[in-house]
Amino acid sequence: MSNQYYLLAQLPSFSVTDDKSALPVTEEYFYDLCSRFLEKKDFEQVKRLSLTPPKEKVPTGSVFLDKWYEGERNLRFALGQIRALRMNKKIETENESFSPEVVQAARTATGMDSPLAAEQFLNQYRLSFLDGIRPADDFSVDAVYAYGLRLKLALRMKMFNAEKGMVSYHKIYDSILKGDMGDK
Repeated sequence: MSNQYYLLAQLPSFSVTDDKSALPVTEEYFYDLCSRFLEKKDFEQVKRLSLTPPKEKVPTGSVFLDKWYEGERNLRFALGQIRALRMNKKIETENESFSPEVVQAARTATGMDSPLAAEQFLNQYRLSFLDGIRPADDFSVDAVYAYGLRLKLALRMKMFNAEKGMVSYHKIYDSILKGDMGDK
């Protein structure tokens, strides 16, 4: 049996969308298990996992990760293009056309009144995309990468808090009104 089987069997399942309860696993615990069960090159790839893709295409050696980064890159470029159009600007991207799903997600998010609602929508879109490209083999190294990305997405989603965001917004807004922003 592969080492990924032993690794994934030890990792608890969790809900990415449940923002009330704590995650049953930390990134540190995940990295520690990966360091013990994965080959060095695969563990290095785990340490490089990111929700932010490189701007330029860089092959990872994993079809799954390449799909993830391509999907996230397209979403970010589509969001950028829509925002630029609203400001009568143009941005350069390697890909001028995106799938209808990506364009619709970007339009929906940029049309929302609440930045928090837009972030929650985009995170839900990302989760659906990640689930859609999930590896068929639940005990492959790609399944380890998928778990790591889900964990990062869950941690990111838990960082958003409407009350704290409003306090931060008012603090920044007040400092702008007082002219304190340029003095730092």
